[in-house]
Amino acid sequence: MRTLISLILNIIWLVTAGWLLFLGYVLAGIVACIFIVTIPFGLASFRIAGFVLWPFGREVIAVGRPSGLSTVGNVIWFVVAGLWLAIGHVLTAVAQAITIIGLPLAWANLKLIPVTCFPFGKQVVSSSDARAQMLPMARV
Repeated sequence: MRTLISLILNIIWLVTAGWLLFLGYVLAGIVACIFIVTIPFGLASFRIAGFVLWPFGREVIAVGRPSGLSTVGNVIWFVVAGLWLAIGHVLTAVAQAITIIGLPLAWANLKLIPVTCFPFGKQVVSSSDARAQMLPMARV
């Protein structure tokens, strides 16, 4: 039953906001991969793009203790791309919240903002994964 609900929510999500947010993350990832130094930012962007395209039934968990390098990466990411992608999440959440059916999607959109702003030190896992049950950050 839970899988069917996740499937239905993912399809509605894909039509209402997922594809547009996905394109934003892919564009940010391509731009980041142009320069050798910023390839880790591009990989993080592609990782989040897959999550944003089909978020229901998956979760974001913290992986270990954040290192100084991931903290610096998160700050740079936030300034260069995270803030702008977070604004995209807020705008699509407002559009989704217009209807009653869109309210859960809007809430899920807002819950994606922390991983959008600070992706380093996070991992996307299946909701059925035992690690996700123990250390949830953003359950969507």
